[in-house]
Amino acid sequence: KCRLLLCCISLGVRVHQSPSAAIRNAGDDVELICTHEKTDYRVMLWYQQSPGDAALKLIGYVDYSTIKYEGEFEKYCNITGDLSGNTAKKGSLFIAGLKESEHSAVYYCAARYAH
Repeated sequence: KCRLLLCCISLGVRVHQSPSAAIRNAGDDVELICTHEKTDYRVMLWYQQSPGDAALKLIGYVDYSTIKYEGEFEKYCNITGDLSGNTAKKGSLFIAGLKESEHSAVYYCAARYAH
């Protein structure tokens, strides 16, 4: 079983995430959703924290409507979102073909002001 927990990081803005926890079988897919109401926070970042590891690994981020990935994450993660408008912000992290050894982790969504 793959255990995933979604948490949020934010300074001064309430970030909502769903589901807050998920247990999936190896090989399944999962989509994690992150939303917030702060229209000028147009950068949404996704992090992974593996069990027993204090470090957060940056998976990737959305900056307005540009999506960037870090390292190997692009192979099995899909980040979506368009944060360019003056409306509530929504983004997602989709992970395909879950592997217990790689994907059982805590996932963090963070929002920040765009310069």
